[in-house]
Amino acid sequence: MTTERDWRGLLFVAPFLALYLLILVFPLLRGLWLSLNQVDLFGAGHFVGFGNYARLLHDPVFGTSLVNTFEVTLMIVPPLTIISLLLALALNRAGKGAAVLRGIFFASAVLSVTIVTLIWRFMLAPDAGLLGEISKALGREPLPFLSDPHLVLPALAITTIWWSVGFPMLLFLAGLQQIPQDMYEAAALDNSSGWTTFWRITVPALRRTLILVVMLQTAAQLQLFGQSQLLTAGGPSGASRTAVLFLFESAFGRWELGYASAAAEVLFLIILAVTLTQYWATSRNEGHGR
Repeated sequence: MTTERDWRGLLFVAPFLALYLLILVFPLLRGLWLSLNQVDLFGAGHFVGFGNYARLLHDPVFGTSLVNTFEVTLMIVPPLTIISLLLALALNRAGKGAAVLRGIFFASAVLSVTIVTLIWRFMLAPDAGLLGEISKALGREPLPFLSDPHLVLPALAITTIWWSVGFPMLLFLAGLQQIPQDMYEAAALDNSSGWTTFWRITVPALRRTLILVVMLQTAAQLQLFGQSQLLTAGGPSGASRTAVLFLFESAFGRWELGYASAAAEVLFLIILAVTLTQYWATSRNEGHGR
């Protein structure tokens, strides 16, 4: 007996596939092609092969932007993960007070990057900023967070953590509410301490959520752009220039679209490699733990 395949189901997914190809696949392939050409925003350009990639290897500005990106990512992801987990543990309870606090801590996540940078520019400005005024009131010299090469990346990290803490907090809250309460009741009957309960029950139960948060935040912070561009413009002397800001300056400051596309492809491969490495490492640890 022969059966004919019914292709009518494709009609339901065709709009999504069309948008997916148009918005994601086509720009990816177009960007890859542009990276192999020397082209500006208005010219036709010409094929240079891997010339743009060879130029990137010898570009100290691009190298510095990658180092800055990795440094600020390391400054953000571990503290952000820990703070959001602690907030979720503290607010994982019923009651109006906990609900109000959840809303307060999540409120920053709905702000635009422009509003966030305006808030923290007011906070960090040494002459009239809040932290500067507090330092003066204590008889200390205000710290130049936005003009000191050694302080500017920590300033970006603090700004980003304040802005981003809401979403991972909600993920941890969702994970905590999935843990069966009878496990905690059994631990209480065994007179287990709070620390033992946390490490033996809470952390293993949140393992997948923890991995998800770390992977999402790592990928997000490797693409950090708005805070660097609006808060410091990459300064001082490129100390806060991130990889995406380098792409922006190359494409729309110097109109080197092919060169910027090559840098974007390199950043894409780095993010992909870091994410896959994290996934492989956590999957391997899970396999050994069984």
